[in-house]
Amino acid sequence: MNQLGIEWRMLVAQLISFSIVFFVLWKLAYKPIFMMLQARRERIAEALANAEKIRADVAHTEAERQKILADAGDKANTMIDQAREAAARVREVETQKAVAAAEQIVARAHEAAAQEHARMLAELKREVGRLVVQTTSAVTGKILTPDDQRRLAEETEKQLSS
Repeated sequence: MNQLGIEWRMLVAQLISFSIVFFVLWKLAYKPIFMMLQARRERIAEALANAEKIRADVAHTEAERQKILADAGDKANTMIDQAREAAARVREVETQKAVAAAEQIVARAHEAAAQEHARMLAELKREVGRLVVQTTSAVTGKILTPDDQRRLAEETEKQLSS
């Protein structure tokens, strides 16, 4: 080895120096750097896993949102249909009430007309009876007694009634 220019003592000293420097560098530099790189890899992997989880949560949330919107739309349509049905029922009830009220008004009008007709007929009979009595007394030339007047009025009323 002397021929190659290698001295054993220098080689051993350099090997010891290199081992000490390597050990110091390993403990003080490489090991913390490797640990920091490993922690960083773990954080990156964790962040990627979280990002995937968040993506899945967002997709799930979006699906739930769409479902809730669809349910809300269905409920709104159901409520609108129910409101329309209720309005139709109310309209039908109010129409029936209006028809009943109109029928009552017509019935009262018929009743009032019948009463007015009966009143006018009675008044007409009294007037005709009075005219018959007056005409009879004018034709016969004598004064009729109250009994004669009553009897003539009743006979005239009977004839008019039949």
